[in-house]
Amino acid sequence: MSDDLGLFTDPDADERERRPRGRDRERESARNKAKKRKKTILWLVVAMVLAVGLGGAYYGYRELRGIGSYDDFPGSGEADAIVEVQDGDVVSAIASTLYDNGVIASARAFIEASKTDARVTSIQPGFYLMKTKMSGEQAVARMVDPKTRVPAVQIVGGIKLTDIKVGDKIVKGIYSQLADASCTEKDGAKKCLTVDEIKAAAEQTDPVALGVPDWALTDVKRADPQYRLEGLIMRGVYQVKPGVSAVELIRSVIVSSAQKLAGIGIPGGTMNTGFRPYEVLVMASLVEKEAIEKDFGKVSQVIYNRLKKPMALQFDSTINYKNNQPHIRTSDADRDKPGPYNTYLTPGLPPTPIGSPSQQAVAAAIKPEGGDILYFVKCQQDGTSCFATTFDEHNANDQKAQRDGIY
Repeated sequence: MSDDLGLFTDPDADERERRPRGRDRERESARNKAKKRKKTILWLVVAMVLAVGLGGAYYGYRELRGIGSYDDFPGSGEADAIVEVQDGDVVSAIASTLYDNGVIASARAFIEASKTDARVTSIQPGFYLMKTKMSGEQAVARMVDPKTRVPAVQIVGGIKLTDIKVGDKIVKGIYSQLADASCTEKDGAKKCLTVDEIKAAAEQTDPVALGVPDWALTDVKRADPQYRLEGLIMRGVYQVKPGVSAVELIRSVIVSSAQKLAGIGIPGGTMNTGFRPYEVLVMASLVEKEAIEKDFGKVSQVIYNRLKKPMALQFDSTINYKNNQPHIRTSDADRDKPGPYNTYLTPGLPPTPIGSPSQQAVAAAIKPEGGDILYFVKCQQDGTSCFATTFDEHNANDQKAQRDGIY
């Protein structure tokens, strides 16, 4: 008989059928207990993580807000340690840096001690020679002492990589300045990189490892090794960390300079010049050497006009660069001697820059003043040049400059 309406069906039969029996019930019970244990362990782990996180957050909050006691070393320090203050670092960031380098026992020690010395808020970016395990008070006193800060390297416009002798005086080049800045006195012993070590690293190391930007790599690789980094360190102030290798030292300066150059238009602003970024850098170095700032735009225009003709640049500065001479003028013998830096005989730009360009020289190289000028000569005592569009005009300017005793 069918029971389609379920009139004769036991309502508990299906439930009994679904319930585990005997050993099945035991296994099901074991599984349920295991699941409960896993959940309990999971919640314990979560609770521990939260406790640690909240504890750390509270500790940090106490450090910043000055709640409770804090660790502090008792003395004036032990071993030397070099720390770096970044541009924009506030007191709490400086304190964290000191703590990370083992200078102070806690960031709070420095922050509390700094409250009695307003000079802390004027600490400048750069490297500082500190001591490990200093009290917060001693760390503050040392940080605000000008002698603690490692001197920065000041690169002026037109300076070369190597030294130039002017009479009895030596004008230090970039390599010599970097060697001086590399010195550090740690634990009573003074140690410096030598000029030869820096020069060797500059000439023999893969340019990529030296931080040479992509837009300059091809030209740098094919240049004479002794000149290949010329111009890549533009005018400016550079923070140099003492105690590092020659390669690290050079790289830090090259990378910093590349960032400066990028900010003033190399390579980004050179797209409409008709020249590659490296060529614009070479032009900027020529502008820097050949003129005073107010004439930069006009000298740049002369370069553009002569290259367009084409016409030899005829710059004494390129010959003197190769001869390592500071003179304005060159001799007939100098001008008759062939070579890639003799722009009287060799057309086009020299293979590398001839010194460090300034921001103003780069701006002029990217955007010359305009006009048809082709000639210029220094015609005033302050270095001002007189410009001409024809050779006859130039000759007249030149002769007047000689009569006036300009050169």
